[in-house]
Amino acid sequence: MKVLEVKNIDKFFGKKQILKDISFDIEEGEILGFVGPNGSGKTTTIKIILGLQQASRGEVFINGNNIKDNYENAIRKVGAIVESPDMYMYLSGLENLKLVANYYNISHNEIERVVEFVGLKDRIKDKVSKYSLGMRQRLGIAQAILNKPNLLIVDEPTNGLDPSGIIEFRNMLKELAKKEKMSIFISSHNLAEIENICDKVLLLKEGKIVSSDVLKEVENNDKYKLELSSTLKLKKEAKVEIIDDNYIYYLGNKEDIAKFIETLVNKKIKIYSVIKCKESLEDIFIKKTGGK
Repeated sequence: MKVLEVKNIDKFFGKKQILKDISFDIEEGEILGFVGPNGSGKTTTIKIILGLQQASRGEVFINGNNIKDNYENAIRKVGAIVESPDMYMYLSGLENLKLVANYYNISHNEIERVVEFVGLKDRIKDKVSKYSLGMRQRLGIAQAILNKPNLLIVDEPTNGLDPSGIIEFRNMLKELAKKEKMSIFISSHNLAEIENICDKVLLLKEGKIVSSDVLKEVENNDKYKLELSSTLKLKKEAKVEIIDDNYIYYLGNKEDIAKFIETLVNKKIKIYSVIKCKESLEDIFIKKTGGK
């Protein structure tokens, strides 16, 4: 079941085109990552999905509802955290949740269930001003999932969190996807976390999707580091990245590297070592965005 469908979205600000034919979808219980350099259009895409901005062209469907024609039904089962969650600092965590619960007519039992899930039971009656950044993020998650959404949208959720806070946040998202079958759309600059959390990752560059699943490219791209007697005869090899006079990286699968080693032997190049590495999401991100 497709929970979110984004179809052929363009966005212009005056004569400047910010988004160019953006299309993707998210299945039930799937965690989809959204990465790209600053200014590539990630936040604009999220605002269009949430109905905070209008697309110049294209359509967005949430749970089968077109946000343009049926916004109330489309947005009803959506939770969102865009950067820092909004909350009243002079109220307690519980009072903040009650304000949201009253809007959706949600019972106190449901508040307790959500508080237990995000791990704030012992501090929920404290004022938010006394919360650490990690605790505020947990409260933000509680606010976002209080109405039991089946789509959660989070934009830069780990900004300012320490390593333990990032791990807690990652585990919460994974549990929501697995146990609650919640679909999650997450935009972040933290590529290592995106790689750990997501089932698929879209890469956006200059308003255009340049990869619809970067993680698949990570899985399919083995990288080998070779120590050689010389790299002079390898300048024109397509899959070779020369590090210096004696070291190269070679990209390819095990059949490719076997043939390449045979080529080296035929060229009378001595091979001192071959180490299998794995290209990371960061490696491919840098490659596809021109090294920026």
